[in-house]
Amino acid sequence: MPHAVDILKVEPVTHNVRRFTVRKPENYRFEPGQATLVAIDRPEWQKKRRPFTFTSLNDWPDLEFTTKIYPDHHGVTEQLGTLAAGDRLLIGDPWGTIQYKGPGTFIAGGAGVTPFIAILRQLAKDGRLAGNTLLFSNKTVRDIILRDEFEAMQGLRCVFTLTREPDPALEDRRIDRAFLQDHVADFGQRFYVCGPEQMVEDVKTHLAALGASADAVVFEQ
Repeated sequence: MPHAVDILKVEPVTHNVRRFTVRKPENYRFEPGQATLVAIDRPEWQKKRRPFTFTSLNDWPDLEFTTKIYPDHHGVTEQLGTLAAGDRLLIGDPWGTIQYKGPGTFIAGGAGVTPFIAILRQLAKDGRLAGNTLLFSNKTVRDIILRDEFEAMQGLRCVFTLTREPDPALEDRRIDRAFLQDHVADFGQRFYVCGPEQMVEDVKTHLAALGASADAVVFEQ
């Protein structure tokens, strides 16, 4: 049975990404990187469930989701953009295959970074970020989710790259084979990959060609 949870707060993260803070059901726990199916608690939307990743930690008093809003899709994410504190969501049990298995390189495209947020926050809290790298691709500077927070994480190496807007302080390339060769010193490490489907497939192909073991590449299945 889904849990009905009150929305406590809605805040902007970027121009098209919002943070939803919702009341946590009693004894509700998840692994950082996991997601759940979410629906809007309105009669016409209750059966339209979509996966959203937890970006909070288990010891936080409430749950948090960081979600991109697509106003032109005329679906659940468009409706999420109309919600405010006092509205309700329906959430299921946690699930997901992106879980931390040891130091490595996190490769994200756009909103695909969301499964990594709780993982990196937990590692930062535990003082275990050393040896981890975040390669994060976005279209423009204003699309970068939580840039300041990632850059402030002690021990995390961050490389931001843009595909549609040059910026003198950032890379201006796609995450392709050449990019990976330039920014990854050891292809025997672990890799965590999340983003648009085609990007994930391309990155997996590049990593395999560069010597990464299939068993060392973690992605949502």
